[in-house]
Amino acid sequence: MRTIPFSPPDITESEIEAVAETLRSGWITTGPKTKEFEKKVAEFLGTKKAVALGSCTAALELTLRILGIGEGDEVIVSAYTYTASAACIAHTGAKIVMVDTAPESFLIDPDEVAKAITPRTKAVIPVDIAGKMCDYRDILKVVESKKALFTPKNDIQRLFGRVIVVADSAHGFGSSQHGIMSGRMADFTAFSLHAVKTITSAEGGIATWKTKEGLDDEWLYKQYMLYSLHGQTKDALHKTYAGAWEYDIVIPGYKCNMTDIQAAIALVQLRRFKEIQGRRRDIIKMYDKAMDEMGVGYLHHVNNDFVTSCHIYLTRVNGIGHKERNEIIDRMADKGVACNVHFKPLPMMTAYKDMGFDINDYPNAYAHYKNEITLPLHTKLSDDDVKYVIDCYRAVLTDLHLI
Repeated sequence: MRTIPFSPPDITESEIEAVAETLRSGWITTGPKTKEFEKKVAEFLGTKKAVALGSCTAALELTLRILGIGEGDEVIVSAYTYTASAACIAHTGAKIVMVDTAPESFLIDPDEVAKAITPRTKAVIPVDIAGKMCDYRDILKVVESKKALFTPKNDIQRLFGRVIVVADSAHGFGSSQHGIMSGRMADFTAFSLHAVKTITSAEGGIATWKTKEGLDDEWLYKQYMLYSLHGQTKDALHKTYAGAWEYDIVIPGYKCNMTDIQAAIALVQLRRFKEIQGRRRDIIKMYDKAMDEMGVGYLHHVNNDFVTSCHIYLTRVNGIGHKERNEIIDRMADKGVACNVHFKPLPMMTAYKDMGFDINDYPNAYAHYKNEITLPLHTKLSDDDVKYVIDCYRAVLTDLHLI
């Protein structure tokens, strides 16, 4: 029997040497490597700026705070996501407004977004599941159509003049839609570089935004710097320059900067992105063929309109509930194959139930959850490993008379 882990990171000697070089340099916190990484990310995405942070969650929350969102405001988010997408709203003091996914889709329903917009709505956070980007053209049409309801509280909100679209693309670094990279479709975008993502910095995140007339990119970048470093007007590197010790604190900020050690890993991973995505895409092709043969549903990663980051492989076994789904996962584990579920909808979690959310109000999200199984997808898998996963999946489903 083989042991197939769910999602180990793809770390080579190049990443290890880059970290060692950074450690030897004497500069290990935010510094030249982090700034180089930000520059390379902006070039890769085609944005004016990119901000390297400690996590995608930090990128989301800082974006909301820079936009001036807080108590008395509402922010719309999908019920089918990880807690980070909604927790960042709670942290600001704004009200979480959850909406369902579209029928037969893992992604937020633009029609439900339209229904949920009120004069208090300041932002919507669509979630790119598995790197599959939401339909941002439709979402942007929705928020434009509701402009009359929008009541701005500050200059940046007045500049947009409508509900602001903040993409949670934690899964989506390197994804594209209609030939446009994630990071340039929504007004703002947050990415994750967590250990299990397509590329990683161990922990880390990126914030970026779409260029807009009247929006000062340099000012906005400096806002992220202030918020991520305690509201301090100089970072540690600039304070080390001769005679440059003095600084000011202009806001009571947060501490969520990326370090040069993390950036050293991320720079190598960014150079290797096409290689990593390519191998994942090859594995996806093998899985797709097998799922078609078995009659198992799955999220598509590539077609004429989009290409995903190839982050995770989501399948759906028709005609079963969550108990049968869990039995399948247990039987796969008995064969040495680690599977997962993406996601258990937030209204099923204690924290959100305590806020008054009820899964019965989100039937599409529950329908996806109850029969979803995520198979291992990572570059450590050999072709034989992939075949083993497929053979195990076929055997388990056959034994349970599901195919």
